[in-house]
Amino acid sequence: MLDTKDKFFKALPQNATVKVDYLRRVMIYKLLRNLLFLFPPEAVHHFTMGFMNLLASNAPCRRLLRKLFSVHAAVAEKGFAGLNFKNPIGLAAGFDKNARYLQSLETMGFGFVEIGTVTPLPQKGNPRPRLFRLKKDCALINRMGFNNEGVDCVLNRLKKWKEKNPESGNQRLVIGGNIGKNKTTPNEEAWKDYETCFQKLFPWVDYFVVNVSSPNTPGLRELQEKESLRKILTRLQRHALQQKNPKPILLKIAPDLVLEQVDEVLNLAAEIQLDGLVVSNTTISRTGLTAGAKQLEQIGAGGLSGHPLQQRSTELVQYISSKTGNQMPVIASGGIFNASDALEKLNAGAGLLQVWTGFIYEGPLIVKKILKGLNPE
Repeated sequence: MLDTKDKFFKALPQNATVKVDYLRRVMIYKLLRNLLFLFPPEAVHHFTMGFMNLLASNAPCRRLLRKLFSVHAAVAEKGFAGLNFKNPIGLAAGFDKNARYLQSLETMGFGFVEIGTVTPLPQKGNPRPRLFRLKKDCALINRMGFNNEGVDCVLNRLKKWKEKNPESGNQRLVIGGNIGKNKTTPNEEAWKDYETCFQKLFPWVDYFVVNVSSPNTPGLRELQEKESLRKILTRLQRHALQQKNPKPILLKIAPDLVLEQVDEVLNLAAEIQLDGLVVSNTTISRTGLTAGAKQLEQIGAGGLSGHPLQQRSTELVQYISSKTGNQMPVIASGGIFNASDALEKLNAGAGLLQVWTGFIYEGPLIVKKILKGLNPE
């Protein structure tokens, strides 16, 4: 198996000048990352993305950034669930919860961004600290708890984005809306929260993801049970079909489901003609980590993401693809850091890919690196 350094040099362009320039950029980010990792993760997130927003808001800077992050290799447009994507690399939900960073993320080359998780009412989420790095494992643990500014605030921001960025064919940024329930909403009334978010966001997003698999909202994963899911999804499907142009509805599932539970999800998805699945959310498992028991005990509860999730996520994608005869569209998320990881997911049956933890560890060149690896010049 190639180590990280070997993978990196193998993926480099053949032109020596470009290779040196590429190496310099990666090394600069590595040094910068080591500096940023001295500070609390959530504070770094807001600082760095605020800075990127500042740069991207300036037209000359935005042009320079686009040049830096652009890919000259031929990148095939991707069709998925009736939508066209300029490339198959997206950003998973949880990074841009409130649709604040769309300009920056579009500049970095993402084909799509999934905002949220958005709830009907604003909520602060769980107490800080709630985001932790496991550096040796190239992983994160989070227990954010659906912190967001509420659906009304988010839709106003999306409306302004759409006004400034009118539809521009297949080169536009596709936006997904990841929706959830407020912490104070009892599970028997959860469908109302999903319905509220769906109706309000419908004009402003391109597809929806129903999130019932986060481990950080008490009782939320109980909604993965078949009848609870049926109640939520059938109502949303009904609303979608009443529209002139229905929008795809996907379900995000947990990697901790046993195969019998996955089969139940697939049966329900086929029954109600669900448009696809996002595989997968974070895991509550701590199996195989390098991090010591003392560190994990200090961190406490939360969802684990990054390299430790890679194998389980791929296995689930492969199982779903095989079980459905490649008929269930899948967005794969979990442990994607480079082109090799991306190809593994695509070969397992994924149609699109999402990064999150890989973005933190690999930096803003991750989309370019993956696309160049998948589409060598």
